[in-house]
Amino acid sequence: MPVPALLTDPVLGLGLAAFALLLLVLPLAFWSLSGGRTSTAVRLLVAVANLCLTAQLVLRWWDSGHFPISNLYESLCFLAWACTLTQLLVERSWPSPLVPAAATPMALGCVAFASFALPDRLQEASPLVPALRSSWLVMHVSVIMVSYAALLVGSLLSLAVLFTDRGNALELRSSSIGSGGYRQARLAAVGEGSDGTAAPALQLSSVAIPVVEQLDSLSYRTITVGFLLLSVGLVSGAVWANEAWGSWWSWDPKETWALICWLVYAAYLHTRLIRGWQGRKPALVAAAGLVVIVVCYIGVNLLGIGLHSYGWFFDS
Repeated sequence: MPVPALLTDPVLGLGLAAFALLLLVLPLAFWSLSGGRTSTAVRLLVAVANLCLTAQLVLRWWDSGHFPISNLYESLCFLAWACTLTQLLVERSWPSPLVPAAATPMALGCVAFASFALPDRLQEASPLVPALRSSWLVMHVSVIMVSYAALLVGSLLSLAVLFTDRGNALELRSSSIGSGGYRQARLAAVGEGSDGTAAPALQLSSVAIPVVEQLDSLSYRTITVGFLLLSVGLVSGAVWANEAWGSWWSWDPKETWALICWLVYAAYLHTRLIRGWQGRKPALVAAAGLVVIVVCYIGVNLLGIGLHSYGWFFDS
C-alpha cells in the first residue's frame, strides 16, 4: 500500500499507532518482569493502545455503515482491542509484570498481521452480503471474538505457569476460585492449664501465595469467562444459521473447529473441577487450546473454504 494512503487514512493510521505503542510496550514489559516489579508506564501505554483501537473501530463503523467485524482486517483489530481490554482487566485484578509480558505479544501479533500481512483487498471495507445483514452479526461475532480474547489471554497465562519456577516442584495450596493468600492454622502454647501445663491455643497466620499459584488461579478464572462467552457465541451462531440458511448446524469447517475449541476448553474445566487438577497439567490442556484457536480463527479463514471464509490469502 502506498505511503500517502497510510498517512491519509485515519483507520490505518490508528492501527499503526496502536502497533507502535504495543511494540514499545513489549520490551518495557519484559524489562519490568526482569526487575520483578509492575510498571505504570506499561499499563498506561496499553490503555492508550486500546483507545487507539477503539477509535479505529468506531471510525471504521462510521465509514462502512456496519459493525466492523465483517472481514479479517476488522476482526483482527477487534480481537486486538478485546485482548488489550482483557489484559487491563486482568492486571486490575492482579497487578503483576507477568501479565503484560504474557499477553502483549498476542495483541501486537494481531495488529501486525492485520496492518502488514493482509493483502489490500482483505483490508478494504466492503458492503455486507445479504446473509450478514442481520442483528445477529453484532451478537454472534462480537461475543465469539471477546471469548477468543479471554481464552487466548488465559491460555498465555497458563503457558507462563509452565515456565515459572520450572526447576521446583509445584505444590498448590489455593483453590481454583481464589488467589492472593490463605490462612495457616497452628497450635501454640498460651498460658497454663489447671494442672500447671501449657494450654494449647489455635492461632491463624497469613501466608502469601506464590506467583505461580496466583497465575494458575488467574488463568483458570479468565478461561472460565472465555468458555462461557464461547458457549453463548456458539448458541447464537446456531440460531443465526437457522435464520439465514435454515439449518442449525452444517458442519462447516469453521463450525467444526469452533466445536473442537469448545471441547478442548471443556476438557480443561473438567480436569480442574472434576479431577482436581491444578498447575502444570491443566496448563498443557490450555496450551493445546491456544493452538486450536489459532487454527480455527486464522487457519480456516485463510483457506478460502466454507461459509465463514474471508478469502484465500495467497490469491493475487
